[in-house]
Amino acid sequence: MSDVGSSALPAGAVLAQLLGQGAREGTDLVTLRAIAEEAGELGATRALTRLGLADASAAEDVRELRELLRAWRDAKRSALNSLAKAAWGWVTRIVSALLLAGLAVRLGFGDWVK
Repeated sequence: MSDVGSSALPAGAVLAQLLGQGAREGTDLVTLRAIAEEAGELGATRALTRLGLADASAAEDVRELRELLRAWRDAKRSALNSLAKAAWGWVTRIVSALLLAGLAVRLGFGDWVK
């Protein structure tokens, strides 16, 4: 197998060269591994380019998006917890008021109101 440097050739050229070499000379394990590695790297590069994540600032952008998503989830969880606590507080107050009103009527304090 010839030594092929991936930095000097355009994307896909190394893969094409390795496939050509495999077709000419037959493939050994080293050539198959090199083909698989180049194909994986080329596919990953294409996918990142299509997603707009192939530039140098992409890693920082993804980190910031993850932080923003984490903050959103924390805020949502906090808001739901606060809402649940407030709802239980109101339910408790209403049930207590109804119990006191029922007890007052039962004990005859309802006549005082009339």
